[in-house]
Amino acid sequence: MSGRSPGTSPRTGFFALLYGLLFAGAGFAGYSLGVLLKFCSLFVRPNGLLKGAAEYLVWYSGIPLVIGIGLISLDLLILLPRKRTRLDVTFNAPPNTDITVVLTAYNDEASIGLAVQDFRPHPKVKRVVVVDNNSKDRTREVAGAAGAIVVLETQRGYGHCVWRALQEGSRYQDTELTLLCEGDMTFRAYDIEKFLSYIPHADLVNGTRIVEQLRAHHTQLTTFMYYGNFFAGKLLEAKHIGRGTFTDVGTTYKLCRNQALDRLLALVNPDINLEFNAHFLDTALANGFSIVECPITFHDRVGVSKGGNASNARALKVGLRMISGIVLNRWK
Repeated sequence: MSGRSPGTSPRTGFFALLYGLLFAGAGFAGYSLGVLLKFCSLFVRPNGLLKGAAEYLVWYSGIPLVIGIGLISLDLLILLPRKRTRLDVTFNAPPNTDITVVLTAYNDEASIGLAVQDFRPHPKVKRVVVVDNNSKDRTREVAGAAGAIVVLETQRGYGHCVWRALQEGSRYQDTELTLLCEGDMTFRAYDIEKFLSYIPHADLVNGTRIVEQLRAHHTQLTTFMYYGNFFAGKLLEAKHIGRGTFTDVGTTYKLCRNQALDRLLALVNPDINLEFNAHFLDTALANGFSIVECPITFHDRVGVSKGGNASNARALKVGLRMISGIVLNRWK
């Protein structure tokens, strides 16, 4: 169930379904704009310019639309059967299901103690490690007082903090699994059993917040972010068609086999900041690691959001960088 060796270049090629969807979307957008301009021309005099632009858009939007439909058909009808190399459902339960929990933290004094106290009593948790990314408040002191092992990551940035957390978790010899989470109380320890039920089927289990019944009404994940994450997840799925079903590329909460992390951490770039989770998933899929999504609960955070969910405007910037990385295969 392992991926390729460290240093292997990510799988590149022509992702027909992904590009087909983009072409078809551009064609549909052009056609819709042409129809709108045609409608507006009914109320504008003189309307020659609007009518000309409308006719141009309606006529030529058919070109990318036809190209898109062709590429989609090529991938789904011809290429997909060759991409599906797995013949049966994989079940490879780890012999040791004890977990090292690693929590990322930055100025989370108000929540980190609660998060540590939530995870530590769980019967499958051997230890809780808090990786502090240069907090200016008392995050480290509160985490230590709550019983966590505290590690300071001096390089600023979400990517560096997550990378260090996964590295710290995977170095322990008495656990084979590392559970990555945030220290803001948006995720809870009672979802551990869900992750453990999925890990026999994959190298990595990625939590998805895109389940309406499992998320609190008041969270920092707005409607725009909710469906934006779903859209980016489907682009990732289209890119790696046949490799999995994906609905959430931005969640931190995930369970990883340490033997997979030993290879995968050499392939990802910790310099990538708030879009690191999408980069992590894309790199894992491109290098042959298996990923399964797990529905998780999502709660209102304790404290103030400092990441991509701080506002819709910031989420849009992060989302566009995620989409750019997925589509163009360039993350930095």
